[in-house]
Amino acid sequence: MSISDRCCNITPFLVMEINEKAEAMEREGCSVIRMCVGEPDFDTPACVNRAACRALDEGKTHYTHSLGIRELREAICEDYAERYGVTVDPDNVAVTQGTSPAMLVLFSTILETGDKVITSDPCYACYDNFITFAGGEPVKVPVSEDDAFQYRVSAIRKALAENDRIKAILINSPANPTGTLLSEERLKAIAEIAEEHGLWVVSDEIYHGLVYEGKEHSILEYTDRAFVFNGFSKLYAMTGWRLGYVIAPPHFMRTLRNLCQNFFISANTMAQWAGLAALKEAGPDVERMKATYNKRRVYILSRLKGMGLTVKHEPTGAFYVLVNMRRFAERFDGSSLDLAYDILEKAHIAVTPGIDFGQGAEGYIRFSYATSMDNIEEGMNRLERYLKEF
Repeated sequence: MSISDRCCNITPFLVMEINEKAEAMEREGCSVIRMCVGEPDFDTPACVNRAACRALDEGKTHYTHSLGIRELREAICEDYAERYGVTVDPDNVAVTQGTSPAMLVLFSTILETGDKVITSDPCYACYDNFITFAGGEPVKVPVSEDDAFQYRVSAIRKALAENDRIKAILINSPANPTGTLLSEERLKAIAEIAEEHGLWVVSDEIYHGLVYEGKEHSILEYTDRAFVFNGFSKLYAMTGWRLGYVIAPPHFMRTLRNLCQNFFISANTMAQWAGLAALKEAGPDVERMKATYNKRRVYILSRLKGMGLTVKHEPTGAFYVLVNMRRFAERFDGSSLDLAYDILEKAHIAVTPGIDFGQGAEGYIRFSYATSMDNIEEGMNRLERYLKEF
């Protein structure tokens, strides 16, 4: 029996392949320092756990509205008003089982077969698969380390001139895998291009709140021609709760609601009440986690630079450092995947190959500092020994 082309065209998520190999090595008794997956090592804040338990005790175990409980959607709107000064109606928020389902239903909503979406190269590994699964086509716009991995407005305009049927521009700030932020100036320029050409801006804001220098901005500050993805996994250490959302213009909400009803019915009820507590009560926990991430960021950058590894523009958000290791990848014909496996097998450090994020990151390695300082110190010690023996 044949498998559909739509599914066969979905590429593996390489960071998970590396992580699964690390797990197998650990089962065999090997000590592996995992610096690959972007998952907070902190436990979920206690106030969030209590809210979920309270929901269970109170019998809140049934389906909710397909867009999510009203209280959570209202709190999301209040959060965006407080942080960015923008007005969002709760009826324009769809709560989903993580941010990934939000991407699935949104791209299914706005793309016809053959429509195109501008994405940066490099970018988060799964974006292109969501777009192609929905029948669309990614249009890759290179971003470089020399330019802090930010879109150049001229490059976006060039892509528009060379391609028809472009429907949207996808942005991610702070970004995975680079940890860098789009400047306010460039966000405004992207919004202006969208207005000028009748495009949509799709903004992944999942790392908002995890910014250590400067300030993040929501695309909703600059245009109404926008969709926003966000969620609770990263900022609130709630990866396993699977809770995210999409903010969309009113015209699209009926269709998004239809898709949520059919595909998911509703997001997990207890997780939704937990998410409400995260927004209302977990501020002190977030500040504590954020301060710890920043200490790790400063330390890992210092260690990497001490090894002679290039970090031209220091990441100021999320919990990643993307490092140019092309001179080491040359031994493997330039393959960052082969280099990552070699680092795993010889140094026992799990890292993410740059190719997972596109050709623009080939030869780079992404390090996640969403792990303990002890692990980071040991990981850097192992890496230093590995490079000396390389």
